[in-house]
Amino acid sequence: MVQQYQSPVRVYKQPFELIMAAYARRFPRCPLIPVFVDSEVLNQSESKDGSVVVTERRCTIDVEAPRLLKRIAGVEYLYFLQKNTLNRRDRTLHIEVHNETFSSRVFVRECCSYTVHPENEDWTCFEQTASLDIKSFFGFESTAEKIAMKQYASSIKKGKEIIEYYLRELEEEGVTHIPRWTPPVEGGLLSADKAVPVSGADGGLPGKDLAQPTELMGCPADDKLDADYIRRYLGDLTPLQESCLIRLRQWLQETHKGKIPKDQHVLRFLKARDFNMDKAREFLCHSLTWRKQHQVDFLLDTWKRPQLLQDYYTGGWHHHDRDGRPLYVLRLGQMDTKGLVRALGEEVLLRQVLSINEEGLKRCEENTRLFGRPISCWTCLVDLEGLNMRHLWRPGVKALLRIIEAVEANYPETLGRLLILRAPRMFPVLWTLVSPLIDENTRKKFLVYAGRDYQGPGGLVDYIDREIIPDFLGGDCMCDIPEGSAVPKSLYRTTEELENEDNCLLTDSIYKSASIFKGAPYEVLIEITEASSVITWDFDVSKGDVFFNIYHSKRAPQPPKRDSLGAHGIPSLGPVNAQLIDKNWVLGKDYSMVEKALTCREGESVQGSHITRWPGFYILQWRFHSSAASAASSLPRVDDVLATLQVSSHKCKIMYYTEVLDSHDFRGSMTSLESCQSGFSQLSAATTSSSRSCTSSTVSR
Repeated sequence: MVQQYQSPVRVYKQPFELIMAAYARRFPRCPLIPVFVDSEVLNQSESKDGSVVVTERRCTIDVEAPRLLKRIAGVEYLYFLQKNTLNRRDRTLHIEVHNETFSSRVFVRECCSYTVHPENEDWTCFEQTASLDIKSFFGFESTAEKIAMKQYASSIKKGKEIIEYYLRELEEEGVTHIPRWTPPVEGGLLSADKAVPVSGADGGLPGKDLAQPTELMGCPADDKLDADYIRRYLGDLTPLQESCLIRLRQWLQETHKGKIPKDQHVLRFLKARDFNMDKAREFLCHSLTWRKQHQVDFLLDTWKRPQLLQDYYTGGWHHHDRDGRPLYVLRLGQMDTKGLVRALGEEVLLRQVLSINEEGLKRCEENTRLFGRPISCWTCLVDLEGLNMRHLWRPGVKALLRIIEAVEANYPETLGRLLILRAPRMFPVLWTLVSPLIDENTRKKFLVYAGRDYQGPGGLVDYIDREIIPDFLGGDCMCDIPEGSAVPKSLYRTTEELENEDNCLLTDSIYKSASIFKGAPYEVLIEITEASSVITWDFDVSKGDVFFNIYHSKRAPQPPKRDSLGAHGIPSLGPVNAQLIDKNWVLGKDYSMVEKALTCREGESVQGSHITRWPGFYILQWRFHSSAASAASSLPRVDDVLATLQVSSHKCKIMYYTEVLDSHDFRGSMTSLESCQSGFSQLSAATTSSSRSCTSSTVSR
């Protein structure tokens, strides 16, 4: 597996020429980098005017590895080849490094760039990317990979310290400014050109030394992450954690068509999966699809809480805790959960909880700006006084579990601390049953107080300032949260209404879901009465791979009547998609294909449009696509085998939306109908770039 690293944008607040002078002092050897033993210049060339200098050198690295491993490998040192291109005119330094030792077994590649800050020409930016691919290493591939990544991570952290050390050394020598390069005069070079040593102009850190002043090109124009921004708004991350965040963010920008989640939210998904890129990407993409389907991004602006909810829901935001986290107070023991479920239904309660979480995300951002430090989660205070068996009403518990499931799947790492107060005697028994189902990291955030224990040492005052403790908990602060009471039964909805709503959680989506079976494609009929109308589509492939086609027919398709009995009089086991294209129709005679078939992989999102040439009937068709067996030589993973056993291999699922624009609304511009296809899961194959135009339609990947 290829390991990749991408540094954040790191900025030196010194001119490019001074940074180059400091960097030059690292060669031929640097005592501050113990693993960097030595370096020798192999070749050096310079342009006629002296503006461009290219230096190639071999660097010797002493990797901190077990001696046994070194003896097996038969080497004491590793050698890296480095090519540095200094452009004094443009004030840039580009560094390319790759390994010479074990190049047939291991491939290490690094690219670094020093450039001028786009908004301040007296500042210098540093950017760094690297990749490690261990094909074979005497049976110690995993060990070698761990050693390499550990060495590299520690080297990255040292990079900036080294440059700053040499900057201080220059300052002590009285060198605080070096003039910029200017073109040669009368065949000679100005002193400014000679002020910057050539050797310093070209150093890239070999192998591990690549950690150079980890000053990544801070380019807001390119929407890159700055190291200072990460520390200020996201917190202290290790170099590899920073890399995971940047790579996942870049992947979203390249493939996700829609609203990109904020950096704080992307980081939460990475933390929830212990910074495993593939798992975090799948986790996040499922959540993005869910948000898109249910229009969650617009929830706070479009949803109005019913009056009944405002009167009887006993929860609300209340100042912040000692760490600056937003504080949410829930008087669960005083809430008539059964009455709320019966009167409002599960969907309204879910909307309420989602709106609370969306509001929590906003408050975290506000508090981050207010307190000047990263705040990414909130504290929840739950008062259980009054909790009894009525709160365990089965439909209510079922609704609660589904709500928790939705929150855990879409708002990870948002709960910083959960304070449970005045727990009744029945709570320890319930906790014993429930706690094994709760993640260990989440359990560590739970603090439970029985009776009035919360008032003593180690209680609320350790987490909340005394002046904002709610009055109903013995404090002096008035808390604007309803006290709660029984919901009148006259407001209850009928059993039939609740049953009909049982499976329609947030179903007022503009998107529809469909299943595609092997041998039974899913088809959508669109009647066009005016030529030059535009058919647009947007669909996500949530399971399996599909073929997407568009057909045209002058004849109106006649869907066959559904028969409850299948072949040989055997009752059908489930719904079968009605086929619009008659089996007796001949392609090219009765109907024609107007768009070339498009293969859509699991996890991809596809948007496109087609300008109709003729009136008539257009059929959008999704067909089952059998993926070719993996060519990988490794055996199937256990997870893959279990997934195969649990899920039918002859069924695909999509979520789609279609719309027809009249020709007079189109105005001849395809700008707003830009088509694209992108991956929303690590299960999706790498997105390739291609575009084609079929008559009047555009579909690009």
